[in-house]
Formats: sequence, C-alpha cells, structure tokens
Amino acid sequence: MADPVLLLTIFIITVALVFDYVNGFHDAANSIATVVSTRVLTPMQGVVWAAFWNFIAAFTFGTAVAKTIGSGLLDVGQVDSYVILAALIGAIAWDLITWYVGLPTSSSHALIGGYAGAGIAKAGLGIIIPGGWITTLIFIILAPLLGMALGMINLVAILNIFKHSIPASVDHIFRRGQLISAAAYSLGHGTNDAQKTMGIIAGAMFIVPEYRQYVSDAAGNLFIPFWIVLMAHAAIGLGTLSGGWRIVHTMGSRITKLQPMGGFAAEAAGAFTLFGAAHFGIPVSTTHTITGAIIGVGSLRRLRSVRWNVAGRIVWAWILTIPASAAMAMICWLLIDYARKLF
Repeated sequence: MADPVLLLTIFIITVALVFDYVNGFHDAANSIATVVSTRVLTPMQGVVWAAFWNFIAAFTFGTAVAKTIGSGLLDVGQVDSYVILAALIGAIAWDLITWYVGLPTSSSHALIGGYAGAGIAKAGLGIIIPGGWITTLIFIILAPLLGMALGMINLVAILNIFKHSIPASVDHIFRRGQLISAAAYSLGHGTNDAQKTMGIIAGAMFIVPEYRQYVSDAAGNLFIPFWIVLMAHAAIGLGTLSGGWRIVHTMGSRITKLQPMGGFAAEAAGAFTLFGAAHFGIPVSTTHTITGAIIGVGSLRRLRSVRWNVAGRIVWAWILTIPASAAMAMICWLLIDYARKLF
C-alpha cells in the first residue's frame, strides 16, 4: 500500500505546479502586452518569446525569493501539508476568477494571501512572521511606484537622446529594442514568479520529516534544489505559452496606447525593478510593476491618454487580492479539516 504522506506530498507538488502554470497564463500579459500592442510581435510570437525567457530565468537569479516564501512569512513549525494545499487552492481560485473577468491582479499576492489565510485558519495570527510581511506589504505600494518612476525617467532620457532624430528611424530602432526589453522583462517575471512556487514546493517537503533532507542544507536551513527550480520554470513557461488574451487586451491597449519607444521604456523599467527585487529576495508583484510602468509612460506623454477608469478598477482588484485569496484559502482549509475529521 502506498505511503499516504508520500501521496499527499506528491499531490501538493502537483497542485503547486498547476498554480505555477495558471500564474504563467494569467501573467502572460505582463511580459507581452507592450510588445504585442505596439505590433512588434504577433500575439503568438510574443508568448513564445516570453515563455522562452521565463524558462531561461532558471539559470540566472538564484532562489532568494523562494526562501522568503518558503520560510520567511509563516512559522513553518505550525504549518502542515493541509495549510499549503488550502493556500494553493485559494490562490488558484482567485487567479481563475480574475483571469475570467480580464483583471491583471497579482498571482504573487494571491499566493501569499492564500498562504496567510490558510495558516491563520489553522493556528491563528501567531503563525505570522511580522518581519517577513513588512517588506512584502511595503512593496505592494512601492513596486508600481518604482515602475512608474523608472518608466517616466526612461522615456524622458529617450526623448532627450533622440530629440533631433527622424521619427521613422526612432520607431525602427525601438521596434528592435523592444525585443531586448521584452526578453529582459520576461526574465525578471520568470525569476520572481517561479521562485514563489519553488518556495511552496520546498516548504511542503521541509515540513515532512521524511523528506526534509532533500530540501535542507548542511545547517538544516531551507534549500531549493535545482530540480525544483527547473520544474517551476518549466511550468510557468508552459503557462505563458498558453496565453491569457483577456488580460493582454487590458494591459496592452485599454490602459493606454503605446508606441515602440514607450513600450521599451516601460519594459526596461519593469525589468530593472524585478531584477532588484529578485536579488534582495523580495516577492514583488510583476503585474503591479509593469502596470505602474505603463501608466507612468502613458501619463508622461499626456495625462488624458491614460484610461484612469480602467486603472482604477485594476487598483481595486489589487487591494482585494490578498484578503480575497486569504478568505478563499481559509474556507478551503476549513473544508479540508472537516473532511479529515469526517473520514
């Protein structure tokens, strides 16, 4: 008879990879909205380009974000496999709801919201590690503001550098440049978002004594083996390859219209922000970051060029993401706990 602990762990890892896949197609718009809306690439070319760089990110920025997710948000001594399972189901449910209505919410915040909600349902507020949450919550506000500011700075610099150039030649340069900026942003998107799933998978194994040795270093601390890194990046890359066209439309054309020069400025701003966050192990929202950059670039050219009603809906969705996914995960944990006691 199969070991039930092994089966449960395999099931949780599978659900985590499903979340990573959903994250990929939900957040595909982050990577390709600008490059598709400026018609530098077709939608299919865009998702292939983004998915490739999502996977290549496995070989770049390490696992600092994964360690924050795996052991820096909740007291792992009070976390069990059912908390992780409920967190994943809650996050997937919120992602699918917002994908269906075309809102570019944060898969990252859905995951950490679900993780907190399930943990609180099991053990109360004492399970929360305040220090791990302070930086994360600050960057909910700071990441889009950084994206916005850097997008503006980039566009101002570009306009000054090319102020005496022929518009047609500038357009040609940045059509090619957007291939580079889109690749850089996809690299940042892949390294930041896939690491969150790595942290959940490693955490699911770390809390089981029989499997802790596979995700621990010599000092007994959480360690992310490379096979988990590869699995997570493959899943998010396949998800990106599947598209997510409802959100691509919102991000790429409904917030503001972009030219290749503006698209380059926004993507470069987003990429720089995500590279910094990955280096310092901060689980920021790739969605918030690129949305802020797009708004910054669009508003610099003309405030009225930004559809502020669409931007307002997105901001409300951001505010609701953590509490909504936490509530869904709480309900999931209660249902799972009830089913365990019943059977």
